[in-house]
Amino acid sequence: MFDQLITAARVIIGPGGECIEDGAVLIRDDIIAEVGPRESVGTLQVQGVIRHDFPAGTVLPGLIDAHVHLAFDAGSDPVTGLLSTDDETLLEGMADRALQLLRTGVTTVRDLGDRNALAVRLRDAIATGSVPGPRILSATTPLTAVGGHCWFFGGEVEGADAIRALVRRNVEAGADVIKVMATGGGLTKGGPAIWQSQFTVDELRLVVEEARLAGLPVAVHAHGTEGIEAAVAAGVNTIEHCTWMAENGGFDLREDLAAAIKAAGIHVCTATSPNWRAFAERVGHERAEELFASMRWMAELDLPMIAGTDAGVTRAVFDQFVNSLEFYQHLGLPLWKIIDMATVTAASALGIGSDTGQLAVGYRADLLVVDGNPLDELDALRRVQLVLAAGLPF
Repeated sequence: MFDQLITAARVIIGPGGECIEDGAVLIRDDIIAEVGPRESVGTLQVQGVIRHDFPAGTVLPGLIDAHVHLAFDAGSDPVTGLLSTDDETLLEGMADRALQLLRTGVTTVRDLGDRNALAVRLRDAIATGSVPGPRILSATTPLTAVGGHCWFFGGEVEGADAIRALVRRNVEAGADVIKVMATGGGLTKGGPAIWQSQFTVDELRLVVEEARLAGLPVAVHAHGTEGIEAAVAAGVNTIEHCTWMAENGGFDLREDLAAAIKAAGIHVCTATSPNWRAFAERVGHERAEELFASMRWMAELDLPMIAGTDAGVTRAVFDQFVNSLEFYQHLGLPLWKIIDMATVTAASALGIGSDTGQLAVGYRADLLVVDGNPLDELDALRRVQLVLAAGLPF
């Protein structure tokens, strides 16, 4: 047995910012064995326990970035970078980027699109301890229309048979989630407009049905309101971006559709870039606030939301997750809710809420220690003192 005892000024154990003052967590191998007040945890551990004491710190669950692309390098032209790099070199870069995430306290990532199931290879290498990194949930190859958004990942499909075949191929490759591009996207030059739908409701239903035969959830990229509506009707699990764009360049905010998202328990991941402040500077704060309005509207309606960064696309770097969390603070969300979006709520939305996302006995030992109290200031999350991923310190 490999025991570690972590003590801190406070331990955030679960939803709503539930906190134990002057608390402790006992880790046995890769599992949380005890959580509670400092004086009552680990009392039977006389010797052999490794202690980590943080008298001014906070222990909280490891963070979850629900939307990344490890195959992209976050440079000025990530698509060209992808296309000009062979698989083995690309895999090395993905491992480096995964480690960047881990060192900032992100212990789980959902990779929503790569080439040739490279994220599965990296996931498995991390799981066996061959390389360090966070837990990875991989979508492998996203489904898209012919010439559609992110066609360069190799997921172009047309017709029911091709849709079924690609979902099955992804399942065989080891996918943890199925990703489908319901609308166009800004990253793909010459592709459909960002608001434009790429699949019908019936086609999206095929994706969901085929995924569910394999027990997998479905994440849908959807900017346009028409694509969002189709995704909800198809019964997907998460909607990525969800910007409510209309054909005229404006926004089509529909309260009935928002209510349907909420009623169905579909989680929205806005996948907000860590670079959002610089974006606002470039386009002007007035225009930025217009673009952010749909996000604020969803927050005010209390739609289920989880945190993600779209890390890998242009200027969305892998070591500034807190920047993206601060966007939700800009929208007016309370800090405890933002932390939930990056821990317990995200874990539930991604289907792993039974073993991570909170600090509870029997849960996987994914945790983060920071200097200060993130329930008072998110900046505390930048002051990383210790990261444990499946009980291993980094």
